[in-house]
Amino acid sequence: MSRDSLTRFAWLSIAAAVVTIGLKTVAYVVTGSVGLLSDAIESIVNLVGGVMALAMLTVAAKPADEDHAYGHSKAEYFSSGVEGTLIVLAAVSIAVASLPRFLHPKPLEQIGLGLAVSMAASLVNLGVALLLLQVGRRRESITLEANARHLLSDVWTSVGVLVGVGLVAVTGWHWLDPVVALLVAANIVWTGTKIVRRSIAGLMDKAISTDDLAVVQKVLDAYRAKEGVQFHALLTRQAGSKKFVSFHVLVPGEWPVQRGHELLERIEADIRRALANSLVFTHLEPLDDPTSWDDEKLERPEPT
Repeated sequence: MSRDSLTRFAWLSIAAAVVTIGLKTVAYVVTGSVGLLSDAIESIVNLVGGVMALAMLTVAAKPADEDHAYGHSKAEYFSSGVEGTLIVLAAVSIAVASLPRFLHPKPLEQIGLGLAVSMAASLVNLGVALLLLQVGRRRESITLEANARHLLSDVWTSVGVLVGVGLVAVTGWHWLDPVVALLVAANIVWTGTKIVRRSIAGLMDKAISTDDLAVVQKVLDAYRAKEGVQFHALLTRQAGSKKFVSFHVLVPGEWPVQRGHELLERIEADIRRALANSLVFTHLEPLDDPTSWDDEKLERPEPT
């Protein structure tokens, strides 16, 4: 599946958001529940997030060009960062709408109908979220994964709201409705904060995961044992689904350039096979040259 084909899942997220906004708004109108209103507000954020995801997935699918030699995959972090921020803003809106109702409780109406409509919306979100999460993990798309986790948080939000409204109907404690809405807001803040932090880490060129790094090290260890060569200055970063790996290969100084070149080609090919969506850069150095070992640190010292 190509990267540009991922946009169809963003369209699916947008369609689900439109459907759930309609259903949840109906649920709020017929019941007057501020908890159900908070649920509808989060679905509006889902819609904005879906539109942003579509835009950034379209950009991320563009091939590398002269101005963007490393591709456009980092665009996905902008989408997930914006969506995480919108989630937090939605939580603030929910809290603002809930506090007056907490101070002045109001009886709810047609609770049964409202709960049925809201439950239908939740099932739509659940189905789409599970699909997006599966595709996002398989294709290593932080945009789809963030969108999926947002939808899943919406599902849990809806479950909490349904339970709260149901308890109001059973107990007659109308103050439970705004309390549930405030709890929903707190949960949304937690979800949004995690998404924003992950996006910032990606924009800051965070290293690849420890599992992916272990894959690279396994390939290098095999060549250490087989060829008697050494490696250092291993640097990694991840941009969207793309993984960048660079390191220096130290070989005996008497090796001809052709032999060193062929070794590097094999190493790079083995890493690309072992680590999907990876771009590998290598640098050849002689083992017996003292300056070769100056590169062991992350930043090479300034020449004197």
